[in-house]
Amino acid sequence: MPIYMDRHDLPGVTLLDAAKAHEKDLVYQHAYNCKAMTYWVDVARENAFCLIEAPNMQAVKDLHNRAHGLIPHKIIEVNSNLVQSFLGKIHDSGSVEDSQFNIVSDSAFRALMMIETSNYIGRIEGSQFDIFNQKSHSSILKTIKKFKGRVVLLKSNSYLVSFKSVTNAILCALKIKANIKYITPKFMKSYRQFKIGISTGFPVTDKKNLFEDAMQLATYFCEVVNGDIVISTEVKLLYENTNHNAFINRDDIRTLSPSEEAFLNKLMVYVEQYWNDPKFNVSDFSKKMGYSKSQLNRKLKTLTKLPPNNFIKIFRLQRALKLLHEQKGNISEIAFETGFNTPAYFSKCFANHFGILPSKYIQQHIS
Repeated sequence: MPIYMDRHDLPGVTLLDAAKAHEKDLVYQHAYNCKAMTYWVDVARENAFCLIEAPNMQAVKDLHNRAHGLIPHKIIEVNSNLVQSFLGKIHDSGSVEDSQFNIVSDSAFRALMMIETSNYIGRIEGSQFDIFNQKSHSSILKTIKKFKGRVVLLKSNSYLVSFKSVTNAILCALKIKANIKYITPKFMKSYRQFKIGISTGFPVTDKKNLFEDAMQLATYFCEVVNGDIVISTEVKLLYENTNHNAFINRDDIRTLSPSEEAFLNKLMVYVEQYWNDPKFNVSDFSKKMGYSKSQLNRKLKTLTKLPPNNFIKIFRLQRALKLLHEQKGNISEIAFETGFNTPAYFSKCFANHFGILPSKYIQQHIS
């Protein structure tokens, strides 16, 4: 049977309120062929999240309506293993036979860390158990464990890690960066090239997937923003508030302002929509983004160190490399599909950026 997670926005909610509502769900769950597995509540942020096994979303709504009248603001279907990886529990929080309320004070708010090699061609090809090399991989896993992180995904030379504590996420990132210098030789520069992005969020938003907003932002920090460790303004403020105004003023941590985050999200929405249009030009880019050419150029360079034309070209090349690696077409097909006007120009750009012709890449890495 499917498992669903819902979000309730509850101004003024208390831990006791949430415990009572969950107990009522347990009382009526069998009438709707459901199982109320567990819940999370955050008094400070005034929300709660329920995990329910149910035949469909309507059954979840009907159960809540009958039990306490608190209709969810959003429901998504989830994978129980992913829920456990992100949040650490999927078990029942109590039963109707309990003599007292089983009050849960665990929030579903998490800090998410994405770690990726900055070498895109290596990230595409890498074994999920060999980020940089085995020694580095082992060191990273030990560091994550030390700072109480939970590895959610380990795939293609990248890690996605969940932390309850923003402080632990920051300290973990700094320790990983420091350790890499000591466990990799200086001449192996490619093994030292990596990016870390840290964002925060809740499991259920307006998106379809678990923690999608926070995951997406952390990924953008790694793949788009210039900087070794990039964090959101919220991460910075939470760290400083938790640590009595111990400010994060370090050259190796870049904090995006709210306006930069808004620009980044707007940028990627636009790019994802138009990146493979061969008619794309900077005039259209700036117009659709709502900026003048000079404004767009300045904002994009500040964020990525790249002017608009180069940014789009590299984005297209990265998508083309992924399609080549997954054998989704021949060189000509992929060239046109990714917005290049001719296969010859595509091959030239590919070789300039990745240091290898697409034909050679296929021979050496695919065939």
